[in-house]
Amino acid sequence: MIRVAISGAAGRMGRTLIEALGHNDYELELTAGTVLADDPALGADLGMLAGQPASGIVTTSSLAAVLDQFDLLIDFSAPDATLANLDLCRNAKKCMVIGTTGLDEAQQKIIAQASKEIPIVFAPNMSVGVNLCLKLLHSAATILGDTVDIEIVEAHHRFKKDAPSGTALKMGEVIAEALGRDLKQVAVFAREGTGRERDVKTIGFSTIRAGDIVGDHTVIFAAPGERIEISHKASSRMNFARGAVRAAAWLSGRKPGLYSMMDVLGL
Repeated sequence: MIRVAISGAAGRMGRTLIEALGHNDYELELTAGTVLADDPALGADLGMLAGQPASGIVTTSSLAAVLDQFDLLIDFSAPDATLANLDLCRNAKKCMVIGTTGLDEAQQKIIAQASKEIPIVFAPNMSVGVNLCLKLLHSAATILGDTVDIEIVEAHHRFKKDAPSGTALKMGEVIAEALGRDLKQVAVFAREGTGRERDVKTIGFSTIRAGDIVGDHTVIFAAPGERIEISHKASSRMNFARGAVRAAAWLSGRKPGLYSMMDVLGL
């Protein structure tokens, strides 16, 4: 049995992960969960946090205090918290599944460095459907090439702090790679006023933050006379949670390395 801890257990994703682990078909057992020191859920039963029967396991504000109680950590928290948890897990040789977004290039390099010592699945989106879309986007970009204008539109709930989403950026990276472009050079994140007409080699991003939108992503390949759209719309966070649980089961027993959901799904 693989013992699993959840970082940010009282958050939206944390509660969903608790629920997903409570009904998983793998050899995974929830044994620990952390929250912030000032969280009202500190000391709460993990099962009851997710509307399930009491588990007898209560939340703690210190991951270090429960290092001996888990084998793998699932972390969908915030960049600084994720890196602090990463340091603890690396030293204790614990596996990690990281779904945190908003990590900058330097922070991602720290994760890559740690993966030389422990196995890590790191992906901006754990949904099986989203990762299938990434595969389709690579094929579409390869076939369409420079004949189309490419725009990525994403929408999330009002509380999401990073923009564009990590998933939207990953989509841009996959498309840019297929076209032999550097996303840093061709990404356009804002348009305002008048200026030059659109450069066909750019990849545009549009961001919406409103209400309780779980997560919508659409990539538009637009040519004169026709338009192709590849979309993924999430109506529940359970899709992401189930993907993370699947990644956790897959990761157990792996050699140190940095893996993606493409690896988990065999794509």
